Amino acid sequence: MAGGPVTVDERYPIGKFTPVPSLSGAERAARIEEIAAAPANFRRAVAGLNDAQLDTPYRSGGWTVRQVAHHLPDSHMNAYMRFKWGLTEDSPAIKTYEEKDWAKTPETSAPIGFSLDLLTSLHERWVTLLRGIRPADFARTIQHPEWGLPSLDTLLALYAWHGRHHTAHVTTLRERSGW
Repeated sequence: MAGGPVTVDERYPIGKFTPVPSLSGAERAARIEEIAAAPANFRRAVAGLNDAQLDTPYRSGGWTVRQVAHHLPDSHMNAYMRFKWGLTEDSPAIKTYEEKDWAKTPETSAPIGFSLDLLTSLHERWVTLLRGIRPADFARTIQHPEWGLPSLDTLLALYAWHGRHHTAHVTTLRERSGW
């Protein structure tokens, strides 16, 4: 058997997201716990980094660690709102946002502490919501211009992956850089 170094796509260190139409109760509970753990996991990933390290792209042509730290609460605020709309309206049409442009707004060059705090508070509220949703309500859908009609289960799996995905951007950069 021929061997060689395994090439990992730095854009997707944990692999690309694979949509799932629904989750079992156990899978759903596990994804909720991943969302609950995401802020602390990300905070550990960036702990002790200096400004030069925070301003290092996680890959060639990619966002800096600082931009990723500000992106996570931006993205997850949108996710939280999508869940709220999905629970309170019948297949609501949601608006997308230009995340690449959001990653260039003025606050994304600021220290990351307030974004880490926002992520923590947001996830506390979001997880409280998620743990209170009736299982049948996870089948509710939203209308997304690019994704069609994903269920709340699909969104739950996506955003659980999303937190792990961006945390891995930082941890793999740290490993490659010896930080």
